[in-house]
Amino acid sequence: MSSLEYYFTDLAQQYIGGEWRPGTGSWDIIDFNPYDGEKLASITIATVDEVDEAYRAAAAAQKEWAATNPYARRAVFEKALRIIEDREQEIAGVIIAELGGTHLKAGFELHLAKEFLRESIRLALTPEGQIIPSPVEGKENRVYRVPVGVVGVISPFNFPFLLSLKSVAPALALGNGVVLKPHQDTPVVGGSLVAKIFEDAGLPPGLLNVVITDIAEIGDAFLEHPVPKVISFTGSDSVGRHVAAVCAPLFKNVVLELGGNSALVVLDDADIDYAVDAAVFSRYVHQGQVCMAANRVLVDRRIADEFTEKFVAKVRSLKVGDPSDPATVIGPVINSSQAEAISGVVRRALEEGATALLHGTTTDNLVEPSILTDLPADSPLLQQEIFGPVALLVPFDGEEEAVRLVNNTPYGLSGAVHTADVERGIAFAKQIDTGMFHVNDGTVHDEPLVAFGGEKSSGIGRLNGEATVQAFTTQKWISVQHGRSFFPF
Repeated sequence: MSSLEYYFTDLAQQYIGGEWRPGTGSWDIIDFNPYDGEKLASITIATVDEVDEAYRAAAAAQKEWAATNPYARRAVFEKALRIIEDREQEIAGVIIAELGGTHLKAGFELHLAKEFLRESIRLALTPEGQIIPSPVEGKENRVYRVPVGVVGVISPFNFPFLLSLKSVAPALALGNGVVLKPHQDTPVVGGSLVAKIFEDAGLPPGLLNVVITDIAEIGDAFLEHPVPKVISFTGSDSVGRHVAAVCAPLFKNVVLELGGNSALVVLDDADIDYAVDAAVFSRYVHQGQVCMAANRVLVDRRIADEFTEKFVAKVRSLKVGDPSDPATVIGPVINSSQAEAISGVVRRALEEGATALLHGTTTDNLVEPSILTDLPADSPLLQQEIFGPVALLVPFDGEEEAVRLVNNTPYGLSGAVHTADVERGIAFAKQIDTGMFHVNDGTVHDEPLVAFGGEKSSGIGRLNGEATVQAFTTQKWISVQHGRSFFPF
């Protein structure tokens, strides 16, 4: 059996209470290679009862784990990092097969995953208490930072290994149990692969559970279950709203990392060649299936002709095809529904009067890049997230108009501005309603220590660094009265 066959046979199961087992649902999730349609695995879905078992297993294992010496917890994450490093080529192959990710994308995802795992090693030793002064004579106030208990994690299909690990690893490192529900299109990379790595790293059974299932089977059971205190969801804003609506009356905290409609802005003094490179990467990395991707490329009209010529030429040169070919830059999108939706975006834009500077064709799940301009100012396409290789090129006249255009969207996740004057770029960035904005760089960035998250419809809460500690722990006040309190009656 090849290593790839192993991942899609032995790991094509549920992982509950430290045991690998099939689900007991009445139907199967079929895992396909999005490039050639090959069936990779068939996984019988988990039921509501198995979701319950997973949460109960996490809760049962969590208290002992939280009481474990942090240095012993840290050792698990050190070993998990070594396992990823040792199996990096195998894991890259699984990413290419299940996601249609290119070699470049697989390397990018693995690099970030290792960085976040390194941060989890540090987080195992991070939670600290405080002794806070009291106005009451003889009173000592201790504030402890403690695990929330159990965290439910729902990860997406675009960067499933990274975005599962990004919540799972720190939640575990901080002393919690976890139940992970990966996206149906990426059950191995986003779910069982993560479980296998931690199992091999010596994580005690029951602490991490993976349920591969569908809301058609379990409804809102994953969200409504009484055990999890925090739900960490990464996905679309429409589903994110539903997650928030279900969790709010149950007093569950949520971390919602949702969609975006980021803009990359090129001011009149920018280095045009460099801005072109940044814009092409920001729009077309992983076929544009990135929440931070630059849907909109805004260019000062005074340099628009030169920028447009170079931008179109560079995009035209991107190799489209088999993601297993190291030369490929644009592989397939995740499934036929996505391919059809992206084709529909281009079709609607042209019907509205847009001009196609580059009009890519769609063959099965391979969607060639498109570049559209001359969209009407009131076009709905300028407001929405386009999760595919379609760039909207928008000229503007001066910074004031650029700021207005960038902010004219219900989203506020990321963005970038290019200028020869860094302080001008910073002043521009301060006017944009986003959680993140970058000067003289691309729009796609994530770092372990810097708070990551969005404004408006792009989400609630932050992850990374201290924000992760706040998300997956809570505070507990214990006071000690060393003298005697006075009671008025």
